[in-house]
Parts: sequence; structure tokens; C-alpha cells
Amino acid sequence: MHTIFSKVSTVRKKKVMIKLESDERLDHLLGKSLKIIQSTNVFSFSLDAVLLAHFTYLPLQPSGLIVDLCAGNGVIPLFLSKRTKAHILGVEIQERLFDMARRSVCYNHLAEQIQMIHGDLRGIAGTIGFERYDVVTCNPPYFENIPDATKNANEHFTIARHEVACCLEDVVKSASQLLKQGGKFSIVHRPNRLMDLLTLMRQYRLEPKRLQFVYPKMKKEANMILLEAIKDGKPGLKILPPLVIYQDDDTYTPELDRMLNGRE
Repeated sequence: MHTIFSKVSTVRKKKVMIKLESDERLDHLLGKSLKIIQSTNVFSFSLDAVLLAHFTYLPLQPSGLIVDLCAGNGVIPLFLSKRTKAHILGVEIQERLFDMARRSVCYNHLAEQIQMIHGDLRGIAGTIGFERYDVVTCNPPYFENIPDATKNANEHFTIARHEVACCLEDVVKSASQLLKQGGKFSIVHRPNRLMDLLTLMRQYRLEPKRLQFVYPKMKKEANMILLEAIKDGKPGLKILPPLVIYQDDDTYTPELDRMLNGRE
């Protein structure tokens, strides 16, 4: 079994020097409380990661265990670290993104709380343990696999956007395998995959419990959904109030502004 976390005693935080590749930059997260390595040549995080991190239920106790699937450059583990003391594992299949995430974790002095794993989410429970985690999160590829002629020429973008390395069923199955009974799975996706998600969740013992529709503006159609399920939970789905991203003047709504700046 994969070693989850090693204990490291830290007397004080020292400035960490990290090497940035020629196409990389350091961006601020949550105001200026965290920084993350990003690149113009690699798929960067977007607003859906912010929404999922804020939507997700988190255990407060340090003994809690969280897994983020399709972790990319580690943005969701970094966001979650500001809301919980629980240990967080990020699983990412792309080596470049995994390396960026690992360095970001180091830069933010979070190696005692966050561990990145370079691996395939399919069968990851066989490596890090079955039915032992309190929470699993995922911001998966949104688009089904399509003919090569219509995919992005950049492999990093293709894998992040299309179901090339994993499909929606792989994600739901892996989440179920990882979660203990009563554990929670949260995911962000597009509204047109809602029925697929609900069907797959019940197939893999995950009972949908909370659903929120996200709208770019008032009077526009929803373009994202946030969905939480409980492993072996009782039926009972709550539809949360709608979440609106932009005001009429194209500025963020107050709720979004609070999320982006780390103010609850």
C-alpha cells in the first residue's frame, strides 16, 4: 500500500526556493494567501475548481482523509487546505501537472498536509487503500471521447478536457472504491451529464444528496452543476439555491467575490 503521509517536524517556515520552467509563472490564490505554479502550455485551473472546493463538505479533524481525483496542478488540494486540517491526497495522471502540483505544495509549506501522487485514478484504491477515505472530490474531463481530428493538438489540454485517460464511470467507480461507508463524493460537471451522474452514482452505491446549479448570469441557462453523494446514504436529494457568477456589469457577484478571496 502507498505510504500516505510522513511526519515532519517543522520549527518555523523558511522561504522555499522552487525552480520555474521558462513557460511557468506563480499565481495568487484566495487573495494572496497561497500561490500556485501555472503555465501557458498546460491546462490551468478555472472557476469550476474554485466552486467545487467551496461546495465540498470537509472533515475538520486532522485525522480526516481526502482524495482529489484529476488533481491537475493541485489547485483543489491547495484550496481545501485552507478549510480543513485533514490530510489530502491529489491523484494526477499527467507527469508535468503532477510535478507542478508537487512544487506548489512545497512552495506553500503544505507537504505535511498534502501529498501528490502521479498515477491513474482507475484502480487507484488498490494503491492507496479501499474504503478508508472521508471525502473524494473530482473536477473531471467534461467532454466525451471524440475523433482525433477534433481534439486539441496540445496533449495536456486534450487529456484535461476529454475522456481520454478516464471516463465518467471510471471517476464514479474509483470514488466509491475509495470512500468509507458514509463518506462523501463531490463533483463539478456540465448540466447535460446530470442524468449520467445520477445513474452511475446509484450503480456504485453513491446516493445523491446535494445538487446546485451554477448560472453565468441571471436569466441565462445553467452551465455547471455541483453534486454531492454519500456512500450507502439514504435517498433524499436537496436542490440548493442557484449560484450566479456574474452581475449585469460583468463583475463577480458578492458571493463569488467572497469565494475567490477566501472570505466565507
